[in-house]
Order: sequence, then structure tokens, then C-alpha cells
Amino acid sequence: MTHFLRDILRQPTELQRTIDFLMGVGRPSLNAAAEVIRGARHVYLTGIGSSWHAALGAAPLFYLGACPVYVQETAELLQFATLPPDSVVIVISRSGRSVEIVNLLVKVRNGGVTVIGITNSEDGPLARQAQISMVVPIEMDYAISVNTYSTLAATAGILASFVVRSWSVSLATSLSRALEMTGAAIADWQVQIAGTPWLAPGAVYYFLARGSGLGSCQEARLLWEEGVKSPATAMGTAGFRHGPQEMVAKGARFGMWIDGERMRGQDLAVARDLRRLGASVMLIGRDLPKDAGDLVFQLPAVPPDWQFLIDSIPAQLAAEQLARLSGVDCDSFRFCSFIVEDEYGLLGEEAGAPKDQK
Repeated sequence: MTHFLRDILRQPTELQRTIDFLMGVGRPSLNAAAEVIRGARHVYLTGIGSSWHAALGAAPLFYLGACPVYVQETAELLQFATLPPDSVVIVISRSGRSVEIVNLLVKVRNGGVTVIGITNSEDGPLARQAQISMVVPIEMDYAISVNTYSTLAATAGILASFVVRSWSVSLATSLSRALEMTGAAIADWQVQIAGTPWLAPGAVYYFLARGSGLGSCQEARLLWEEGVKSPATAMGTAGFRHGPQEMVAKGARFGMWIDGERMRGQDLAVARDLRRLGASVMLIGRDLPKDAGDLVFQLPAVPPDWQFLIDSIPAQLAAEQLARLSGVDCDSFRFCSFIVEDEYGLLGEEAGAPKDQK
């Protein structure tokens, strides 16, 4: 069994631990962060890499609660934004050590900006320097971000729900029940994956979603690139219909996340037409017609706006299986450091980068 698969299998447990932590020991920081955000004139939500995808997953919970936030990747926020002194920046980072995160902390220091850090590492610069630190204590992943992605997305989502006052005991109970059912469903998903022709080494893969599913489909794209070492594309389903569909050809693979409430009929029609054009389609969602795709993952009952909590798991399992089918080691990185701590090149000093550029 790969380390990647081991990390995937323990994910429902780690997500439940995260909820229990935030409702217990982590509750004071959660309450403090929500109060600061409610009183701020400007709120930014940021991260980079898989942490950026966690931000994309949680952002709709702010928007749906009539709490607008600026959602911008950390590298862009660092270089192309001037933050007003009465701003709050919610920074998501599993290690809190990525170079862009560290430089953003320097940029906003002494500028009247409040930093709320959501991280898995209590000794990283983000946890130590943020005015409010929300450190989610889980077992770190071996290489590819799995639990460190989903638990940070869950934490950002719960924070958003506290800010807009949509969190409740009944919601917490529903999420816990969904996590329990997800743990039980993983074995069936693995059976589906083991026998599907949708996984084809060397095929073109395209991922589509809406709302919080945008974080999930971008994370799937990253899993293909990090784990399978193969290019993939991810974007919004609506945007795909405005030109990119010209790339559709026989044999192309599409993965689509179907929202629990919104645009279901329209998106299932997109899946139908992709198949008519010769593409092979994977669908992830609730209560989906069994014949709507070539590979259909049925999610357990989960509050519609919280589907992102669990809907990455089938894609993670698929990526791990495709890596094995492709003869690729998904547990190692060929070029990328586990934590990117400088901004020069790809290969590092050992491959010839000048020392004065480090």
C-alpha cells in the first residue's frame, strides 16, 4: 500500500478530529477570529498550492452568508495588492513556512492588518506571527497533501459559518454523520476504481466544477500533476462552455463535480453531451443517475454547501490508482520540495542555481 493511499484512508477520521478540536480546545480561537472578521471593513482569504484550493472550497460559505471576501492566491496578493490598514487576512498554509506566506507576513507587519492563520504546524512562522492562530493538530501527510488539504478546508469553512452565524449543533451532527458514511463508502469506491476504463495512462484529463467544488476540481488537477506526474486542467463548468469545449475529442477524460442543489440539470446535460462527443466522464455528487457517466461516485448525504468536505476523496483514490497503473511513484517528488522556501527556478542550487539568487 502506498503512503498516499494510507493518508487517503484515514481522512474521515482526521476530519472528525478537526471538528471535535474546533468545537473544544480550538473554540476560543475560532470565536476570536469570527469576531474580528465581523468587525473588519476588508477581509482577504488566501493560500498557495493545495491551501489555495482549500480557500476556494470555503469561500462560497462566506459569499452565501452575505459576507464578501477578497479571494486571491498568496503570490498575487503579495506582489499585486496594497492592503488597507483595517484589513483582516485569513492565511491558509499547512506548514506556514512557504516563501510567499513568510513574505506576506513581513509585508503586513506593522501595517494595521490583522492576520488569522489556519495551519497544521504550530512551530511555523504563520502560527507564531499571526495575531490569531488556528492550529489544526493532525498527523501530517507523507508527501502529497491529503489530510492537510481537507482539514484546512474544513477549518476555513467552519470559520466562515461562524462568521455568518450559520453554524449549529445540527449542522455539526450532519457533518459527522456524513464523515462516518464516507468512511464506509471508501471500500465501494475502491472497487469501482479497480475496474474502470476511465483511468487510462496518458489520456487527456479535464476537471470541471462550480462553487465550493472548484476547490475540489483544482485539487484533483494538482493530484494528477503531483501524484501521476501527468498534466491536467481544471476550471469552472460554466467557463468551459464559453470556448474551451473546442478541445473535446474522442478518448478525452472529464471529471465533473455536481453540486448538491445548483445547476444539476444543466451540468448533467454537459456530461451527456461530452459522452456524445466521445469523451469518457467521471461524476462525483449526490443522488446521481447511475447511467449519467462512465464512472459515477455517489456521495453520502451531506449538507449541500458542505459537499467539498468529502468530494475530493473519490478523486484522490482515482489519482492513486492511476499512478500505479502508470508505473509512477506517487510517494516522491522529482523536482518540488515538500515546502517551497525560495522563489527562484525549479531545480534548486544543486542543479546550478547561482547562490546569490537564493
